Amino acid sequence: MRRWFGFRRTCCSSFRGPTARFAVTTPVRDALASARSSAVHLEMRDSYMRDDPAFLAWQQGHRLDPVDRTSWWRPWLDVVVAATARGVAMRRARIVSEPISDYVRYEYDGTFTNVSAGEQVRWLPRRRTVDLLVPGVDLWIFDNDLVIFNHFTGDGQWADPGMELCRDSDVIKRCAAAFEAVWERAVPHEHYRPV
Repeated sequence: MRRWFGFRRTCCSSFRGPTARFAVTTPVRDALASARSSAVHLEMRDSYMRDDPAFLAWQQGHRLDPVDRTSWWRPWLDVVVAATARGVAMRRARIVSEPISDYVRYEYDGTFTNVSAGEQVRWLPRRRTVDLLVPGVDLWIFDNDLVIFNHFTGDGQWADPGMELCRDSDVIKRCAAAFEAVWERAVPHEHYRPV
């Protein structure tokens, strides 16, 4: 069983919660459910949780059928739909090494689910980031009021603690500027062709 989160109180709070893969609530889900205007997600790893059953099935040749929505719809996408329906702009930028890893190919193949739910997704080849200053870990920013840093181990599993919540306005401002620089340079999903 994968560990998703950890929790401890610090200047920036960390979160330890359910260890089940499909946790009912997480800081990210709660923040998106209450977001008023924006939610952005910066992903920078070339692999995550390589023991994920969905990834293992993909490696064995299973592919999601975009036409069969009931086969791939999941509760997280309901939260995304609700947020975008109330006007929250939801953007995800992925910085990827090329040639892409098998895990990033798996993410690419499944990104139509994110787009179908209302997310905008862009891809930025890592070689095009050399003059950008980006945080050292993946993150979410909600309403330019909250940053949630995601911490992973070297092999892509959730670290302990796995999420760190931060409301420091200077940190939020720097993270938002980094995201916008990546977003401006990144290629929209519909135009990105993985190498």
